[in-house]
Parts: sequence; structure tokens; C-alpha cells
Amino acid sequence: MIDLVIQFFPMTAADEAQIEKLDERAFGPGRYARTAYRLREGVAPDLSLSFVARVGTLLVGANRMTHILVGETPALLLGPLTVEPAFRSQGVGEKLMKHSLDAARAAGHGLVLLVGDLDYYSRVGFARAPRGKFVMPGPVDPDRVLYCELRPGAFEAASGRMRRA
Repeated sequence: MIDLVIQFFPMTAADEAQIEKLDERAFGPGRYARTAYRLREGVAPDLSLSFVARVGTLLVGANRMTHILVGETPALLLGPLTVEPAFRSQGVGEKLMKHSLDAARAAGHGLVLLVGDLDYYSRVGFARAPRGKFVMPGPVDPDRVLYCELRPGAFEAASGRMRRA
């Protein structure tokens, strides 16, 4: 058996075409209808907070962080987090998130939000948001709205409608 070395790098604009193909394979064309995609539409991810995973030159995972507002409070939206199916269950997604969260914390950001599965995302510090605290601009299961507080008090300070920054 060959041991493959997975390396993590900051995302660059040159990665976009490969990431788009990875997202298409993982989520299909219906991904654009999801509420979280509406928040990201037309907004470039923060490349200093977004990371890719590679085996050699092959892109096997990516995580974007996008600036949003919650009411008038700045926050970040994590995702999409995408891992090539053959590389799932190897910790790639978790490591991508940790890189992004560590970079966001170091840059002074206070709050990260996402829509996802609590069992998975709680491993890196996400918790379920109380119903009604954050309002997304489209249909979403309120039990899947999660947050990670990077700076004490950031969660308490934010509430209201999420929108593009």
C-alpha cells in the first residue's frame, strides 16, 4: 500500500477552477439553490482564511471562508467544505477547518457560522445556534445553523439576518 502525503496550503485564485469541479462532483448542480450559496454568490472568499488540501498537484479538498454580516455585526461563513470522496474519513475536512479557524482567530475575527451537521462540525468547536438568533435569507433547517465563537462575547453580540458583507 502506498502512503499518500496530504499537504495543506492557503487557497489562491488559481485554485478556483479545480475547486469548482470538486464542488460539482461532490454537491451537483443543485448546490446553487442552497441558502448558504446565496450568501456567497458574487462574493469572493477571503483567501487568507481559505485552504486547500493536495496530494502532489491533485486537489483533494477545499474550504472557503466568506465575510458576511449578522445584523450589523461582521462574521464569517464557513464553506463549502468539500473533500474528494476517495479522501473522506481521513481527517482532511477537519484539518481544513482547523486551518481556517486558526487563521480567522489569529486575524481577530470573532464568529464563524455555517449550515451543517452538528455531529461532524462539533469536533472543531461548532455548536447549534438557538432558534431565531440568526436568520438566513432563504429556507434552512434551523437545527443545522451552527456557530463557532472565536473571541469571547462575539456570539452574544451577533443576532439578526445574515447577509453579504
